[in-house]
This record gives sequence, C-alpha cells and structure tokens, in this order.
Amino acid sequence: MEHSVSVVIVGIGGFGHTYFNGIINNCDRDRIKIAGVVEPYPENCACMDEVRKREIPVFRSLKDFYSSCSADYAIIASPIQFHCEQVCYALEMGSHVLCEKPISATVQDAKKMMEARDKSGKILAIGYQWSFSDEIQQLKQDIQSGVFGRAKRLKTIALWPRGLKYYSRNWAGKKKDASGRWVLDSIANNATAHYLHNMFFVTGKSKYTSSVPVTVQAELYRANNIENYDTVAARIFTDEDVEIMFVASHAHGKETGNILKFCYEFTEGKIFYSDIKGEISFEAHLNDGTIIPYNIPRIDSYTKLLRFINQVQEGKPVSCGPEAAFSHILSINGMQESMPEITVFPENLVKKRAFKSDDEIIYVEGLAEALTECYDLWKLPSEMDIAWAKPGKKINLTNYSYYPQAENDRKEQL
Repeated sequence: MEHSVSVVIVGIGGFGHTYFNGIINNCDRDRIKIAGVVEPYPENCACMDEVRKREIPVFRSLKDFYSSCSADYAIIASPIQFHCEQVCYALEMGSHVLCEKPISATVQDAKKMMEARDKSGKILAIGYQWSFSDEIQQLKQDIQSGVFGRAKRLKTIALWPRGLKYYSRNWAGKKKDASGRWVLDSIANNATAHYLHNMFFVTGKSKYTSSVPVTVQAELYRANNIENYDTVAARIFTDEDVEIMFVASHAHGKETGNILKFCYEFTEGKIFYSDIKGEISFEAHLNDGTIIPYNIPRIDSYTKLLRFINQVQEGKPVSCGPEAAFSHILSINGMQESMPEITVFPENLVKKRAFKSDDEIIYVEGLAEALTECYDLWKLPSEMDIAWAKPGKKINLTNYSYYPQAENDRKEQL
C-alpha cells in the first residue's frame, strides 16, 4: 500500500465485522483508518465495545456518515437488498467501493451499479473471495494459457446444512423484504454463491471477465418454512456452449458438516476439488497422466481488502469487478424465472433433529444421496426416477435485462 487510506464499513453487525476485525488485528491504524461504521442496530453488534473503545464514529445510515465524514473506500457488507442503493451512493460521494457478494438481487440493479461507477470515475469491486485468491488466479491463468485445452463442462455440488438460527434473520430465505425490495436470498445467491460464480469466472475469456450464461433450466425446492428455496439443481449453458451444472442444499440430513466438490472437464484434462469434513484436495489430472497439484484457496476479508486497495492505488484492474460478477446474478434471476413457484418437499420426507450444540435443522430424508447421484450423472432430479422432482422451464438469457421479465414486459406494453 503506497499511502494511508480511510474506510467506512457498512454492516458491521453482519459480515462487515470480518473486515473490522481484520483491520484492527493486522494493520497499523495509520495505514487504514476506520472513518466510521454504519449499522442500523448497533446494540446487537458483538464488536461494538471495541468500536467505542477506539472512538470510531457509529452511524445508522450511510447518508448520515457522508453528511459529516468522508472515506477513500467504502466496504458494503449489508443484506443483498441494500447493495445497489448503498454502492451507488458511496460512489457518488467519492469513495471506491468493495461490495460483498452477490453484486445485487437483480440484473437491473447490477446495471445501475455499473452506471454509477462509470459516472463517478471511482472503482467498484465485488468481494468473491476465491476470485481474489492467488490459487484461483493461478488456475485461471493455466486455463487461459491452454494447459487443459478447451472447456467442455463444469459441475459443482455444495451440501451445506444450515439450522433454524440461520433462517431467523428477517431477510434470510426471502424473495422480497417488508418494503417490497427484491432480496432473492437463497443457497445459490448467498452461502454457496462463490462456487457458482467460480465456474463462470475461471472460464472467462480474459483474466478479469467471466463466461456468460445464455440458457438456464433450474429446479428449486424448499424444506424450511421460507419464501425462497433451500435446495437447487440447475443446468446452464454459456456463450461458449459450455455446460455448467450446479447442485446445492441446506436441507440434507448427513452429519458431515459442509460438503463441497467440483469437477471441471476440459478437452485435455479434468480439475477436481473436494472438501469433506475438512479434508481438502485440489488437483488437475491431464489426459497424458500428468497430475498438477493446486494449493487450497484461502483468503480472508482483510487480505482481500488490501488487494483491492493496492489494485486501485496501482491503477490495475480489480480481481473481480461488477462485469465479472454479473454472470452469477444473471443466472440467479434466470433460475427464479425457470421455477417461479418453489416446489415444497413432500411432508412425509421432511424431518427435524438437533443441530450443533444449540440449534435444530430441517432436513429431507435421502436428499443428500439423491443430489449426489444427480451430480455424479450430470442430471437434474426431474431426469432421475425421483417422485418429488419437478422440471423447471428452460430460460433464454440472451438480452435478458430485467427481473422479473413478465413485469418488464407489462411495463413495455403500457
């Protein structure tokens, strides 16, 4: 970092606390000064004692902060429905912005954010952790240099159990909030968004771009008492005719913790990643028998922030800008269009049990096994002999510009 900078952190009661802790634990306050924190409910923040101890100003809104303060950088770590408004305002007020994933709830909001960036002349980055990591950047460089040949198809499965406490937040699992703003919170748009985004990111045509989805067919299910889905299986095709398969659930009953696997197939080899019970492997197998080991992608919020600041100060493109992040939200909106009404799992299969030390989890009997078989066979549940499965519509995303499309069509007819 060439010189000291000031930052404002929005959402310190949520994921923003990771940036706060990273700065205070790793950085001389003369290098990164926290000009203020924004949190509408500061009384609920675990780190508020430390904030007050350091005499950092606390504001209930971003507008309150900018009315009396300024910052070189704004970190937006608020719930999804606030990303667009807060990012656009921070850019307008002269701050470079690092916004947590996903970029927004809708494609039209993402476009507004890009327009605000262009108008402000400031830099906007979207905080997909893996995209900022050396390990994924190295993998992408190898892909682009032709080590694996041409991309054929990629698949990911993420079985991440989440208990009732996870869904106790007032926006969790919501399609819209109480004010009517789109949230579209789901397993694919929140907890496992990194891994859907990563398939687009590593197959992008350049270091700083992602491949673009052109069609999507999705099956969306729920076991929890939420508006949106906790389980998804989707097949996507990109502008390069690469198949992308994404399978994920918060509602499986295996007591194995998070399970994450992917397989990226190319004409000259395959890339494998597996994280089961903390046992992680990441390597590529070429058709000629060569095995290429990769280091595990590990990057925390503080390191990501430092890299963003350094990229801005050095005039370099950011690791993950809004254009690179756009493919993810385009696919998310397409999934919702594919199955507008979420399919509810049969009541006789939905169970409840104790989860961790002080929680409970809603899960579906046999779901982990069914989804794993779908992943292994590159099939959607409706393409298997599964009684509860329902197919979604195939959605064309070419020229898709507004979610939901039917609402935009009605507006154009008026």
